[in-house]
Amino acid sequence: MDIGVIFPQTEIGGDPGAVRAYGDALTELGYTHMAAYDHVLGGDTAVLGDLGGPYTIDHTFREPLMMFSYLAGRTSLAFATSILIGPQRQTALLAKQAAELDLLCGGRFRLGLGIGWNKLEYDALGVPFDQRAAIFEEQIAVLRALWTRKSVTVDGRFHHITASGLAPFPLQRPIPIWIGGHAPSALRRVGRVADGWFPVFRPHGGLEEALETVHEGAAEAGRDLSGFQFEGRLEYAGHDLDTVVEHTRRWREAGASHLSVNTMHAGLDGADAHIAALREIAEAILP
Repeated sequence: MDIGVIFPQTEIGGDPGAVRAYGDALTELGYTHMAAYDHVLGGDTAVLGDLGGPYTIDHTFREPLMMFSYLAGRTSLAFATSILIGPQRQTALLAKQAAELDLLCGGRFRLGLGIGWNKLEYDALGVPFDQRAAIFEEQIAVLRALWTRKSVTVDGRFHHITASGLAPFPLQRPIPIWIGGHAPSALRRVGRVADGWFPVFRPHGGLEEALETVHEGAAEAGRDLSGFQFEGRLEYAGHDLDTVVEHTRRWREAGASHLSVNTMHAGLDGADAHIAALREIAEAILP
């Protein structure tokens, strides 16, 4: 099981030095990968009221693909978006950006995608929020086509490409697409089309039942999910290393291929505090 970390988006701020220090520390400590959440915009709750989700105009978010490309030049880490809001982005441009990152990091990239909850981002980016699930289903096939075929022609409901292609190709052909989601429809989508999954459930806390739904979706599509991969999330908010060790064991026994340590929401202030916590955790759970 590969053990990495979730970049503490809302608690690092805008200092590029903090990103450098954080990435260098992960490599030194022996973590395998960095995952990062995604938001393009936050809403002003003083004007808009309740946004329907936890993040607002006051929460910092580094752009994951740009940040990963920067860190790829100075670390040996693997990278994963967990997740990037796919349907609100132009698919051909996303394919190009992901291909470039995959080349820069030596093929150590997983593109984690989801449909998101934040309507104001879709509105600002000119994409219909109520069609995001349908866009997503079509988008995945288009991404894979652009990463694997020299000349692509698509005439779909949302995508129209005529005899065009990317150059250079990514190192991975195709780049693995992982999906986040917890609703039954999202879980069946994971089974139908995803290379991997970011569950929000825990072992003995809904994970087993969710995996059954994933396998139902795979059966509908005639897919064989032997060797299917998923990534657990390990919360550090309680500062209890015994719990960290126990939950690591549970994820390993549940068959997780990856695990990411999340130090957000643990009362840590700045990169140094997060790095110190990750050092303690590494001593407890890394080989």
